[in-house]
Amino acid sequence: MEHLWAPWRNIYVKHPQESKGDVFAEIAQSSDDEANYVLARGKSCFALLNLYPYNTAHLMVVPYRATGSIEDLGDDELLELMTMLKRVKAAITAVYNPQGFNVGINIGAAAGAGIEQHLHVHLVPRWRGDSNFMTTTALTRIHPTDLATVYKAVKNALQSS
Repeated sequence: MEHLWAPWRNIYVKHPQESKGDVFAEIAQSSDDEANYVLARGKSCFALLNLYPYNTAHLMVVPYRATGSIEDLGDDELLELMTMLKRVKAAITAVYNPQGFNVGINIGAAAGAGIEQHLHVHLVPRWRGDSNFMTTTALTRIHPTDLATVYKAVKNALQSS
């Protein structure tokens, strides 16, 4: 039997990160960007790494204003959301050279929204062959690097762009 050791994920076992409210609103109001893996902030939105990534550098762009509906966002908010998405995509491309990306918004619980009261856009870098037998048969994802390392690399790329 093979064992996959991922001790960095032990924090989720020993110290569950339960939120009493809207985790995105809490992060938006926090000034500790490094602890929350916030990569960039704009006037109406911010970008942060996903704590439960599908792949290396999986991140989200989130409006500050909590809404579960894309129709509630103003044109300026939508423009900045897409502009920030473009900016973080370029940074990830510079650092990790993915061969593709998935971009998605899950609107409503029926569509898979885990935090349905606060709209957010997922950006998932993809490489050929990144889905392997571990994901298919063992329901386990293998990440070649930890969140802190990814955060520093993408943050540096954003600062130098």
